[in-house]
Amino acid sequence: MSESLRTISPVDGSVYVERPLAGAAEINKALDVARAAQAEWRTVPVATRQEILRKAVAAFVAKKDEIAAEISWQMGRPISQAGGEVNGFKERADYMIDIAPEALGDYNPGEKAGFNRFIRREPLGVVAIIAPWNFPYLTAVNGVVPALMSGNAVVLKHSHQTPLCAERFAEAFEVAGLPKGLFQYLHLSHADAEKLMGDIRVDFVNFTGSVPGGHAVQKAVGGKFIATGMELGGKDPAYLRSDVNIDHAVENVIDGAFFNSGQSCCGIERIYAHESVFDAFVEKAADLVSQYRLGSPIDTETNLGPMVRASSAAFVRGQIADAIRDGAKALIDPSKFAANKEGTPYLAPQVLINVDHSMRVMSEESFGPVVGIMKVTSDEEAIALMNDSEFGLTASIWTADEDAALSIGDRLQTGTVFMNRADYLDPALAWTGVKNSGRGCTLSKLGYESLTRPKSFHLRTKI
Repeated sequence: MSESLRTISPVDGSVYVERPLAGAAEINKALDVARAAQAEWRTVPVATRQEILRKAVAAFVAKKDEIAAEISWQMGRPISQAGGEVNGFKERADYMIDIAPEALGDYNPGEKAGFNRFIRREPLGVVAIIAPWNFPYLTAVNGVVPALMSGNAVVLKHSHQTPLCAERFAEAFEVAGLPKGLFQYLHLSHADAEKLMGDIRVDFVNFTGSVPGGHAVQKAVGGKFIATGMELGGKDPAYLRSDVNIDHAVENVIDGAFFNSGQSCCGIERIYAHESVFDAFVEKAADLVSQYRLGSPIDTETNLGPMVRASSAAFVRGQIADAIRDGAKALIDPSKFAANKEGTPYLAPQVLINVDHSMRVMSEESFGPVVGIMKVTSDEEAIALMNDSEFGLTASIWTADEDAALSIGDRLQTGTVFMNRADYLDPALAWTGVKNSGRGCTLSKLGYESLTRPKSFHLRTKI
């Protein structure tokens, strides 16, 4: 009997999905089919690829309500917010489809008498995409759509927490008429996922997940000379300067910290507030967080759902307890949140002050509904603290001074610098990280570079 995956819903602890796991035979077949399909697909004009993928996006969006409900049941995001992921999927997919002709077009380095010279971008072949549960479509679409637009075939391995997402991709591509074999998904164990990535028929791996997962990817592909793209999370800081618009910052910084129960790789996990605005910000932030409604994500009144599993909530509870033991002050009373119960995924939000970088909550990735706020006296102090992290995905600066934001941003060790916003991916900009936040780039015109290889043509036309 084959092994199976069981998706335990954080909503009520029930088994929401059960699927058999694929094994060596299915991996072998999928890769053979993918390589054969890709050999044909690479010759299809970009305009034709655009037409097919636009149909797939339309087919996907048409199922928005069903998809939103599945997201809530699989990983716990409130149903009132889950549909936004479909909107984000469309925004990213549409943009990457639209820019494909330019991004994939030939590059001409300039005229040279008697020669025709240009660089052409060719697809890599078969792309393996390993996607996580926290934003199951937004993380996957970053790789799936541009990989197919580039002329590659895709094999998607999605998280066991959100297996229906892989199936929804397949459904949309079938409706759109994408040639068979170009997009396939496999439900795999970790060991078999490593075998997939290490197979000689896989030409690129796109991975979103943890730092240990990233090391496992590197090990899996170590016997081949292929590239990998890895987005491994963050401990993203926000800095409120003295000229900040407090009300705007409170609304947006807190949303950036607590949306999706804090389970966002680019969510705000550390806040540094200038001493002149610290007290006002803390008071208003705590008041706003105290108004969150923790409960079943199926309830339309809920705006803070459970974490993905009880063990994840226990980890964050431990960070909070350790911080309080070491002198931090908790501003939110968990007893005011009836759904908050130890041993369950339901965790009350928390705001901590009197924190410092010796505390786990300010150094380890929390990936949950907690944020610490520190007082700073200058830009210099804020910059030093923002850079004092093993991660470097995004950082946000909250100020009325664009020049100051640019100056500070130039000194931050991060992939994206925000001013007066956070926790958002603009598909026109490169999505990338430094340090333990990973390597490589998705989205934007630059995102196509990792999914293709350059081939130079040097043609002497006059002899």
